[in-house]
Amino acid sequence: MARILIADDALFMRFTIKRTLNQAGHEVVGECENGQMAVDAYATVKPDLVFMDITMPELDGLAALQAIRGMDDTARVVMCSALGHGNKVREALAAGARDFIVKPFTPEQILEAVTKALA
Repeated sequence: MARILIADDALFMRFTIKRTLNQAGHEVVGECENGQMAVDAYATVKPDLVFMDITMPELDGLAALQAIRGMDDTARVVMCSALGHGNKVREALAAGARDFIVKPFTPEQILEAVTKALA
């Protein structure tokens, strides 16, 4: 099972994602409420995967993704957002995201994205 960092500014979303991942046997190694915290935490905990929202304060998810991939070009990141617009999906995938899921999502969608990203 994987060591996963969660970055989402909504506490409820972090809780939902964490519960789903823990129930599937994954270890959540950190929770971040903004993109800058995610970049800093990535450098410290070196997770197997980051599950990251696009719309966050201080540093948005796309900028955080680019910073993380700048530190580690093998970083695995799954992006999520309520903004399921084509441009954001294309930007995230072009920046190196392994997958992109749109809120609201089911536990099955979370686990499918994690499995795909870790393959």
